Amino acid sequence: MRILYGVQGTGNGHLSRARVMAEALKKTDIHVDYLFSGRNANDFFDMEAFGNYQVMRGLTFVSRAGKINIPRTIMENLSTSIFKDISALDVSDYDLVLNDFEPVTAWAARKQGIPSFGVSHQASLNYPVPKTGNNWFNESLLKYFAPVDNALGCHWHHFGFPILPPFVDVKHQDVEFAHQIVVYLPFEAPEDIVDYLSPYQNYQFLVYHSGEAPRTVPEHIIWSGFDREGFKQNLAQCGGVMCNAGFELVSEALTLGKKILVKPLLGQFEQLSNVAALELLAAATSMMTLDNLVLERWLKAPSPEPIHYPEVADSLVEWLQKGDWEQQEQLCNQLWDQVKLPDSWKK
Repeated sequence: MRILYGVQGTGNGHLSRARVMAEALKKTDIHVDYLFSGRNANDFFDMEAFGNYQVMRGLTFVSRAGKINIPRTIMENLSTSIFKDISALDVSDYDLVLNDFEPVTAWAARKQGIPSFGVSHQASLNYPVPKTGNNWFNESLLKYFAPVDNALGCHWHHFGFPILPPFVDVKHQDVEFAHQIVVYLPFEAPEDIVDYLSPYQNYQFLVYHSGEAPRTVPEHIIWSGFDREGFKQNLAQCGGVMCNAGFELVSEALTLGKKILVKPLLGQFEQLSNVAALELLAAATSMMTLDNLVLERWLKAPSPEPIHYPEVADSLVEWLQKGDWEQQEQLCNQLWDQVKLPDSWKK
């Protein structure tokens, strides 16, 4: 079996899920090629799991000061290059195009009549799960951005639909430093983050950000560029996580039993919907701005119990090989039967 795996590269969550899938696919005799889009080729890191992968321009979103910048997003994507990429990409040698919300491979498969299957968090939003900020544009985005023949979504709860649990790869640690807080707010300006965290000198904030640190940073704020292994270790040992409302990092924090404070990227339908789900489940604290009152209450909150999600990728790869891709409920039920959801979560 030959698979082309297309992965949206705009956020690190898609890459994290693809790494988990890559490990599961390596256990089989399936030949897999990887294609990424939505990010400059030089901006990808820790890509060893994907071998000799391809990068295409694709489509992306532009943000500023924690909010989607619609005019710049439109200008950035007003190009014929994606149509050229779709036309130039030959997928005829593949038995399946596996897709994580990546438009070039999805549309190439559709044009060339190659079976396609989507595995993404976005696919779960096709069901009436908790959502907010929904409109015709977002519905069209879900439908046409990366169209596939069949799809399975993943979410923190099944909400009564055939949805997979999250794909999670974390390292549990016996030691926890309750006053260490991991901070991953990539869409916020570095100066705003430092100003926000400066008053809380009784805590140590481990900030991961691609931007340069401001000239003056207090000692209790440790500023780092993104280092995947260092980040995973800090995540396993910290007392809490402050982050945007992306899916994968929150999934990892839930699995590790970390308290979570999310600030969604405003204007981003998926992140706003994730906040709605987290609030319904009482699984995290949220804020729409860098709110000091919210932070002060959250820092004093206890940590929740960890959620033990199963090895989703191994089961999914085995199921994909059988080829009966419309029969999804049995796979999803089998995986959720292995999960003990927290008693504190609202029903």
